[in-house]
Amino acid sequence: MTRSIMDRRALFATGAAAALLAATGVSAASAPTRGGRLRMALSGAQRSDSWAQGDGLFMQVARQGLVFDTLTEIAADGTLRGELATDWEVSEGGRVWQFDLRQDVRFHDSRPMTAKDVAASLTLDGVVDVIDPHQIRITLNSAATDLPFTLSGPEHVIRPAHAPDAGIGTGLYSLRRFTPGQQVLAERVADHYKGPNVGWFDEVELVSIPSEPVRAQALAEYLVEAADLSDPQPLGGYDDIALLPSARGMTHAVSRGLAMPTRTGQNRPLDNLRAAERWWFA
Repeated sequence: MTRSIMDRRALFATGAAAALLAATGVSAASAPTRGGRLRMALSGAQRSDSWAQGDGLFMQVARQGLVFDTLTEIAADGTLRGELATDWEVSEGGRVWQFDLRQDVRFHDSRPMTAKDVAASLTLDGVVDVIDPHQIRITLNSAATDLPFTLSGPEHVIRPAHAPDAGIGTGLYSLRRFTPGQQVLAERVADHYKGPNVGWFDEVELVSIPSEPVRAQALAEYLVEAADLSDPQPLGGYDDIALLPSARGMTHAVSRGLAMPTRTGQNRPLDNLRAAERWWFA
């Protein structure tokens, strides 16, 4: 029986990130506070994007960081924990998995999330069976001992079976506006199942800027608070901008007006795509 998994590479990366964050001056020195609109300039958007297709960073953050949840998540410290799943067990050498689901989750249209939604959402090399309204069984064609880790990815978000392509999820932020290839605007769900201690922003706005130099300029001119960037040179002289995880291997840059946990997930950019959930304004 497998209850939880730790990815050692992710844990090592986040430990290094903690030291780098301290060196750059971005930290959790201030207690989290609620409020404001987080604006992020992101690459990878396409005019053909929809809630059913589009795998660029823009849509990955829109799906996992805002609107939807996954069965599991990689915490900022690199450990695997349940999100929509509360527990899981494995048998037959990693081929058969059983997941227990949270019973207090509703989609943004107020309909309850059930095992039918999970079964309809997951596309795996195997079969997903509904055992009861809050339990599923996954029978894989071949063993996968890392399945819970895999299910934390943005390609495995859980959608409502009655409206899979409508941008209706169970995430901390509900959709207000979606312009494919251009903008996503979402607002914090008032009574979310995760409680009041995550999701500090009132609103989150994603804007598509394909050009990296233009994204850097938008950050430098205070038009956004965060952007995915790989070239540190355009922002090297700005003391109020932090290059993360470091200038030598950066994936994104942020305003020092943002605060974040002492550890941030580095499995993917922008705190493992969960900046909107974990960061706040200092």
